[in-house]
Amino acid sequence: MDIKVLEGVFDANEKIAAENRELFRENEVFAMNLMASPGAGKTSLIESTIKGLGKRLRIGVIEGDIASSVDSERLKNLGIQVVQINTGGACHLDANMIRQALEYIDLTALDLLIIENVGNLVCPAEFKLGEDLRVMILSVAEGHDKPLKYPLMFSDSEVLIVNKTDLIGMGDFDLEELRATVKRMNPGITIFELSCRTAQGVERWVDWLYERAS
Repeated sequence: MDIKVLEGVFDANEKIAAENRELFRENEVFAMNLMASPGAGKTSLIESTIKGLGKRLRIGVIEGDIASSVDSERLKNLGIQVVQINTGGACHLDANMIRQALEYIDLTALDLLIIENVGNLVCPAEFKLGEDLRVMILSVAEGHDKPLKYPLMFSDSEVLIVNKTDLIGMGDFDLEELRATVKRMNPGITIFELSCRTAQGVERWVDWLYERAS
């Protein structure tokens, strides 16, 4: 019974995700699902991306958190469309939440929609939202062994961003081992290494995303 219920949840989510995807295509909006654990630097990356692309693309953000609107208020200062979703305890966003949030966004005024998922390395990977691109962030502070502990997130993402590279050398983080592990799990993944704090490597990511989204 539990298995059937779970399958029903996933099936319903897939249906709405497909509807979201069609809505994005009709409006020529490129949607990106950004996933990471708390503190990895999702909002910082979004800020850097907006600053790098703001003159080339019209960007909007759906901000997902269990509670509060701290990050969405931070992003509104950049003069973009932002919608906050508070899940009230749910550890991920789902397609229906995105559908409801889209009622408050003018898709005709956007080229790129960034969805910041709830901080979690487990559940967000299981729920498609209708996105064109799945991106995850791993910070150096989290360690190079995370792919072995959370394989679905790494194997199901199209892009891995290694953030806080300015911290390399301050601990035992092994970048080469991380690369090798992730490539074994997901040979087609694209990896970016950067630091939102110092801006090193950010331009390469921004230019790559522009090519995908434009």
